[in-house]
Amino acid sequence: MKVLVFGANGKTGRLVVDRAIASGHEVTVLVRHASLSFPASVRVIVGDALKIMDVRRAMNCQEAVIECIGGNAPWMAQTLERNIMHNIVTLMEESGARLLLVVSAMGVAESKSHSSWWYRLLVLPTFLRGVIADKTAMEAIVRQSQIDWVIARPPILTDGTATAKVHVLGKTQTGHVITRADLAVWLVEQLETKAYIGQALTIVNS
Repeated sequence: MKVLVFGANGKTGRLVVDRAIASGHEVTVLVRHASLSFPASVRVIVGDALKIMDVRRAMNCQEAVIECIGGNAPWMAQTLERNIMHNIVTLMEESGARLLLVVSAMGVAESKSHSSWWYRLLVLPTFLRGVIADKTAMEAIVRQSQIDWVIARPPILTDGTATAKVHVLGKTQTGHVITRADLAVWLVEQLETKAYIGQALTIVNS
């Protein structure tokens, strides 16, 4: 597929790019600064995802989008992800790109119950309060769209290697961590299956 990746300069986004290439997809990235080198096969567009004209340039001829953008200072009030998602959804509907894969976070909506008691009481309302509110608003934009979407809600992300042990949590299950590498593999796998279309899922290693 022709895949556009947002957040490709980040730790998770870079792994998504590498995995997508390895899986035979044609990858485009929209980055604010071309500070990192990408494989020669990657189409690099320098621009700002907050500017709809830049997103329109990147979205041309794309079939799918993987959004891995994360803001800084997660405790502060912010609107970064919801504003970017508004542009993404608008241009996907305009261009005909049909599949949107989104990285959200455990703690949004019903996924709060998948976390440990200390995480719910001590982390979500303090350290993550800003980013959880932004991701909640971002998810609402995705759900209201007319495209196919899958939302991944990972817990704590680690920098370990891929384990090939990724679990989608059920209603009464809890989880703690997932490697960025496993998250990247799982996201790229969703380009080739419709198993989770229209669902928001908490995915973990353990």
